[in-house]
Amino acid sequence: MCTTRLRTWRKGSAMGFSRAYVRSVPLDGEALTSAMVGIGMNFAAGATPQPNIEDTLLFASIEAMEHDDLRVLAILVTWFGVNAPWVNADRLIKLVSQHKSARVRALWSALARWQGRDRRFARLIKAHYGPALDLLAVGTDFQIRRRGEDLRFKGTALRVPADLLRDRAADVLTPAELAQRHRAYRYRIMMGPSYRADMWAALEAEPHLSTAKLARKTYGSFATAWNVRRSFAMLARRLGNPGAA
Repeated sequence: MCTTRLRTWRKGSAMGFSRAYVRSVPLDGEALTSAMVGIGMNFAAGATPQPNIEDTLLFASIEAMEHDDLRVLAILVTWFGVNAPWVNADRLIKLVSQHKSARVRALWSALARWQGRDRRFARLIKAHYGPALDLLAVGTDFQIRRRGEDLRFKGTALRVPADLLRDRAADVLTPAELAQRHRAYRYRIMMGPSYRADMWAALEAEPHLSTAKLARKTYGSFATAWNVRRSFAMLARRLGNPGAA
């Protein structure tokens, strides 16, 4: 197929494709708990197989900040401290920036400032404007005067008293443990935290996914999905498995 025809085919194939960044069905209740377990948070529940990482982080932060679930917040913060290098910052920024909750945006702004050495999250710091918000509805000033501030949040968009949020390594899986459980996380470690890594993981599980379905499943672009699928098929042929894609 000549280059001109190939470009025309790709343009035509992408017509009608609508890229989405936000999950259409919210995660809450038992489904959210299972998804959090699925990305390595140690709650007493079964794990959802291969949940999307950024979907789970967003809805966990909503549960923590809008429903005042301090246990979820504590484990979420611990998880982010361990796993921030393998979060898809581009998608997380889009999700948080579009969210209407000032408290959710303040949390992620604070977490981004805490992880300030990772410049991928610099734009996330700007998700909150204005004075810092108090985590607690009442008593924040008293608790801070008594105990000081949680050092992870000091100078950020969120005021959190010290010793309020438990921070235990045992509350989350290690990166090595999570990589054994979560396919996309493993590919992110190998390839970097990107849509491309998630697409490779998705094709490993479902080699016959169409380009459009692959893009929608991973929230990526049609063009990236097309290139990944082509590379995956080429590798499959070299390895003697031409029917894999």
